[in-house]
This record gives sequence, C-alpha cells and structure tokens, in this order.
Amino acid sequence: MARCAICGKTSIFINKVSHSHRVTSKKQRANLQKVRAIVNGEKKRIWVCTKCLKAGKVIKAI
Repeated sequence: MARCAICGKTSIFINKVSHSHRVTSKKQRANLQKVRAIVNGEKKRIWVCTKCLKAGKVIKAI
C-alpha cells in the first residue's frame, strides 16, 4: 500500500505547525485505492492513487 502502481506516488513527511508555531513532523499518505485492473493482459489487484484513476490511466477489469 505504500506506492501507486502507475505513477509511483508515495507518502511524504510534512511539518505540522500549531498556533504557537511549534513544529512537529507528520506523515501524509497518498490517497490510494485498491483496484482490479488489467495489467499485461491479465486481471490484477493493484494500488492506484485517485489522481491516476481520474485521469483514466487505469483500465478497470470487470
């Protein structure tokens, strides 16, 4: 679940800043969905980010 199978998008670390400007590190995860898709002519379950799903880069299997 760590990486998009199409574009390779993964988690990043960001700075969470409070009102008093105290900074802590936070992990921001990509919006990944498990999708049945056709990969190399066969049906497979892969993790795909929603940006790739909306762009139509994935051929969904029925």
